[in-house]
Amino acid sequence: MNARPVIDDLSSFWMPFTANRQFKAAPRLLESAKGMYYRSTDGREVLDGTAGLWCVNAGHCREEIVDAVTRTLGTLDFAPTFQMGHPIAFEAATKVASLMPEGLDRIFFTNSGSESVDTALKIALAYHRARGEGQRTRLIGRERGYHGVGFGGISVGGIAPNRKTFSGALLPAVDHLPHTHDLAHNAFTKGQPAWGDHLADDLERIVALHDPSTIAAVIVEPLAGSTGVLVPPQGYLQKLREICTKYGILLIFDEVITGFGRLGKATASEYFGVTPDLITMAKAINNATIPLGAVAAHRNVHDTVVNAGAANAIELFHGYTYSAHPVATAAAIATLDLYQRDKLFERAASKAEKFESAAHALRDAPYVKDIRNLGLVAGIELDSRDGAPGARAYEVFVKCFEAGVLVRYTGDILAFSPPLIIEDDQIDQIFGTVRKALESVK
Repeated sequence: MNARPVIDDLSSFWMPFTANRQFKAAPRLLESAKGMYYRSTDGREVLDGTAGLWCVNAGHCREEIVDAVTRTLGTLDFAPTFQMGHPIAFEAATKVASLMPEGLDRIFFTNSGSESVDTALKIALAYHRARGEGQRTRLIGRERGYHGVGFGGISVGGIAPNRKTFSGALLPAVDHLPHTHDLAHNAFTKGQPAWGDHLADDLERIVALHDPSTIAAVIVEPLAGSTGVLVPPQGYLQKLREICTKYGILLIFDEVITGFGRLGKATASEYFGVTPDLITMAKAINNATIPLGAVAAHRNVHDTVVNAGAANAIELFHGYTYSAHPVATAAAIATLDLYQRDKLFERAASKAEKFESAAHALRDAPYVKDIRNLGLVAGIELDSRDGAPGARAYEVFVKCFEAGVLVRYTGDILAFSPPLIIEDDQIDQIFGTVRKALESVK
């Protein structure tokens, strides 16, 4: 195979969620990947401590998935799903549905987590209109929530930098629950904090303020990832479910990160024992091989929308050209089969204790302010430098990359979410490298 040419001009690609000038002055480029490792353009192996972007749960370039993609690409490169269909889409939907909580067996395919969120929000609005309560238009998100970058997602999201540039164009009928991050009570908690379930009660206040008959849905990440790994307090999600049920409000779990094994179960919903009305997913649904997302809707939600009009009428005026793309859904089928064949969800559960111990062993490392974890997810929060928030975590990120380990940072929080195939010595390598990096920065 011929090597790709060296790229000298980096100016044309406007990079997402990146300090472009900073990156292009000292680029970090990856040219290949296999299993637990990337290979950089300067020939170094880099241990993947983040599963790409929370998404390559089965490890990189798995032959079973590559074969499925290659075979499908040579057979059916594209087929429309507007008033048409192809068998792969229906097979993929059935496989996804089999892993969802009971009742959430109607699958709408998208191309990303952002699209999944906007789709779920639109389904919620359509559901209430179909049942004669079209006045339910208000959406409730949560502070520090991340729900992608569509206008719906950033409206219900609660990360300020994602919102401020576009604040004048956000959806107007939105409110936010308080976040659950409280170091005074929960610092260095292993697993779910015992303190904080009462924060869900604020939904009662919001309901009283706006009147329950105006509220369509509440959307939360069961475990918040992109904001820096916030683990839900014990009983918190159960309370949200109870309040939503009480007032006829749909509950949406954004499982774009937690879906497909990250917590040792197919979904966080299964792990926590709480069943929402809608689940958004993407990323690990097909091991991030080709863009694909989905929304799992409860059958009652689906049937209410689909049965509301005439049999020959389009029930939901929504979709994407690439919804259920043949190659993407073929990758999903191969991925879900691989998860089950290799028992990767169970494997993740078996590695969780080791992962937790290795993460919390850094409690005495320089600048460590908090450590939190659940399953194969961990966050390490650092003290910020005076006048330079985020600078210390960025420097640790760079030093780790130079030492052959890829971690993720957001603000001054380091985040870890390795492929589920990780071995014990690789866990030790990740956190050992982080310790050395912390000891070398100021």
